[in-house]
Amino acid sequence: KTKTISELKKALKDADELLLATDEDREGEAISWHLLEVLRPKVPVQRMVFNEITPEAIREAVANTRDLDMNLVEAQETRRIVDRLYGFPVSQVLWMKIGQGAKSAGRVQSVAVRLVVDRERERIAFRSADYWDVVGVFSPSSGGSFDAKLTSVDGVRVVSGSDFDQQGALKKSTVVLLDEARARGLADALAAAAFTVRSVVQKPGQRQPKAPFITSTLQQEASNRLRWGGQRTMRVAQSLYENGYITYMRTDSVNLSEQAVSAARSQARELYGAEYVPDAPRRYQSKVKNAQEAHEAIRPAGDVFRTPGEVSGELNADEFALYDLIWKRTVASQMANAQVATTTVKLGASAADGTDAEFTATGTVIVFAGFYAALKDIVEDSSDDDRERELPNLAEGDALSAASLEPLGHTTSPPARYTEAKLVARLEELGIGRPSTYASIMSTIIDRGYVWKKGSALVPSFTAFAVIRLLEEHFTALVDYQFTANMEEVLDLIA
Repeated sequence: KTKTISELKKALKDADELLLATDEDREGEAISWHLLEVLRPKVPVQRMVFNEITPEAIREAVANTRDLDMNLVEAQETRRIVDRLYGFPVSQVLWMKIGQGAKSAGRVQSVAVRLVVDRERERIAFRSADYWDVVGVFSPSSGGSFDAKLTSVDGVRVVSGSDFDQQGALKKSTVVLLDEARARGLADALAAAAFTVRSVVQKPGQRQPKAPFITSTLQQEASNRLRWGGQRTMRVAQSLYENGYITYMRTDSVNLSEQAVSAARSQARELYGAEYVPDAPRRYQSKVKNAQEAHEAIRPAGDVFRTPGEVSGELNADEFALYDLIWKRTVASQMANAQVATTTVKLGASAADGTDAEFTATGTVIVFAGFYAALKDIVEDSSDDDRERELPNLAEGDALSAASLEPLGHTTSPPARYTEAKLVARLEELGIGRPSTYASIMSTIIDRGYVWKKGSALVPSFTAFAVIRLLEEHFTALVDYQFTANMEEVLDLIA
């Protein structure tokens, strides 16, 4: 950008100090260094560092500048060199051997494609299996009804989907596999049976809030809730950051600053009541391999958070939706556990042919909402196991009538294809890539035709299979998951 450089040089002539204000990550540090190389300033130089664009944060950054961190610069330069040594020559091999369809190879990009290809290979090798069970609707004499599933026959557990391996064979022989005829026969034989409650077990439990957002979890949540791709999420987050609404959005640290913790706690206390805030602030441990803890987690900017209601008039629909997610997650992360009560009821009967059948029903009620109060969409936020479902008041020995008994057939499914969010989560789990690269990696593998989208699922192209096979056979290290993760560790050591 010759024009930009000449503008900067012109401005520097009248300046008595140069403040470098690029992002606080390796790439940002390297950009600052490149600027010094090209501007050659004759005036004092300071590096200012900030994670949010608010007046307080900028004033703080100007008051507490530091020197350029050459370790970060050298880590970034090392990455560039390795990526060029690896990326360019290998890409040329792909063009020669596979053709122009194979546009490029790269240290993280090729590994991401390999994950998608490996998952598709598992799906191709998968063999489905069929199994049946019976679902009944039961009513106690006191009224109300609930459904329960057949879980054992003659004291032996009935098969579920997790009992089969990828080849459709049973992992254990100590389970009962029902086929359609047997399931229908059992349902008919139980039609006139007298059911009784065999046991009622009540257990108190707790649900804990999740850690504040990091780049990958923000992309996953935006994908699950808003059906957004990584690029869209990061574009909207960038806009929120630049306009001073959230802190820096490329981070793999779950830490919150003391000001953020106290802002979240006081807002929760104000909005929901003192009992919704635990006595001590919550601290979260990063689960990311090689996490760079320089940044905070992604949170609303400032020492006092603005509620979604307060900013709704200033943001467009996308920005508001993302800010709302970030605000809820941050405030919830500092709130009390939700208290739940789970009831498991076992009920059974002897069929006309003497077979003993046992059914199980589980119900969960929320006794104290805790952090769910901030999320307000409890059902959406929880898995099937966590959903609220109240069972009627039952005691051991109670008689039940079966309103219906329905045999149901099931077929095991192959492992699900990756979505963008799931692929990012897997890369992060393996310690591959960085928060700043996830969105661009996803768009690269799609734009270059290695992967196409079927709904939100990522499907590898034939070119991807050819490229990965060639790389696995001749450039094994490049697509080795461990090599790429170790490379990140080495860059961290340099930094």
